[in-house]
Amino acid sequence: MTSSEKIRLTEIYQSIQGESSFVGQRCIFVRLTGCNLRCNYCDTEYSFYGGKNHSIGDILKMVNDYNCNLVEITGGEPLLQKGVLPLMASMCDQGKTVLIETSGNRDISVVDQRVHIIMDLKTPSSGESDRNRYENIKLLKPKDEVKFVIGSEEDYIWSREKLIIEKLNEFCGNVIFSPVFGQVKYSDIADWIVRDSLDVTFQLQLHKFIWDPAEKGV
Repeated sequence: MTSSEKIRLTEIYQSIQGESSFVGQRCIFVRLTGCNLRCNYCDTEYSFYGGKNHSIGDILKMVNDYNCNLVEITGGEPLLQKGVLPLMASMCDQGKTVLIETSGNRDISVVDQRVHIIMDLKTPSSGESDRNRYENIKLLKPKDEVKFVIGSEEDYIWSREKLIIEKLNEFCGNVIFSPVFGQVKYSDIADWIVRDSLDVTFQLQLHKFIWDPAEKGV
């Protein structure tokens, strides 16, 4: 039985997962509308407004039409909408592998334990780093992931310190350092990680190298 809660949806599409430990796999993306942050490097500003309301049943049908068991809930900020919780639970009940990409600003304790959380801790260049909710870290599961989007050397140093001080590798299964596309020299971040012997995953946004970086729905 699904909830009668309506969900404001920007788009649903099938593509190749460009990030996280599921990179390269076929995935259905469910992009919800609305965000409470305004990161300077955001590449999905079109999801802040608009969208259309759908029932959970309608969204499940659209997802199931793709015949793919890997689904990512993203935004915007998906945890702004209460309906996302029963939506994810219903997908898990169907046997799907469900990912949610969320900022470090929202309470993750409400998320179904079966869901893989990809939590984005905001770096200084985002302009939103003071809004991170660090109590979320102790709520992470071994299968969850933390992502730092890095746009400068300052961001890298800040992320390195958070990795160590917050003992992130003790709480989650994967810590990702991902450069802002086209803003920082990728080899510099790779060199810094090797120099500092960090236990992190360096990752580029694969989909932006396959398709036009500005293209939507990929």
